[in-house]
Amino acid sequence: MLGVCITTNTYAEKADQDKPIILEADKVSVNDVQQIYELDGEVLLTKGSILITGQKGNIKVDPEGYEYVDVQGKPETTASFRQKREGPADEFVQGLGQTVVYNAKTELLTLTGDAHLKRLHNMQLLDQLRGWKIEYDDVKQYYKVHPPINAKAEALPLARAILSPRRKATLEK
Repeated sequence: MLGVCITTNTYAEKADQDKPIILEADKVSVNDVQQIYELDGEVLLTKGSILITGQKGNIKVDPEGYEYVDVQGKPETTASFRQKREGPADEFVQGLGQTVVYNAKTELLTLTGDAHLKRLHNMQLLDQLRGWKIEYDDVKQYYKVHPPINAKAEALPLARAILSPRRKATLEK
């Protein structure tokens, strides 16, 4: 399997962990006993600086209070994720895909289906990734970009990354 793996040196906004989840959708179903929330139509999830949008979604809260979020887009629209980064002011990670999955406990973001992920500082592009599936692990500080499982060698490259030099990116604060 072809993939691109890149490490970074900024972290998710830690204050997000203690913020409430605000859910908006055309339809919201709540199962308080099992801590499962189902969202349908024009989904908007906000938790601190985290913003997730899509067409349909599920949220499961584990006994420790960590959320597992799974949001899908429609064929003509994608799901999206955006989060402010800890450290330099005005640094964000934002991504698009047919599916956005975020595990708050492990701080793992997975974008699937024509996925795009960008890291921005003062709205200036630092890193840009594209592939069938992108994983961003905030704890281990790396990106992984995967082509489709059934990709043929003659169709490669199906994973792409454009990265800013780290020295320059960290000096411009």
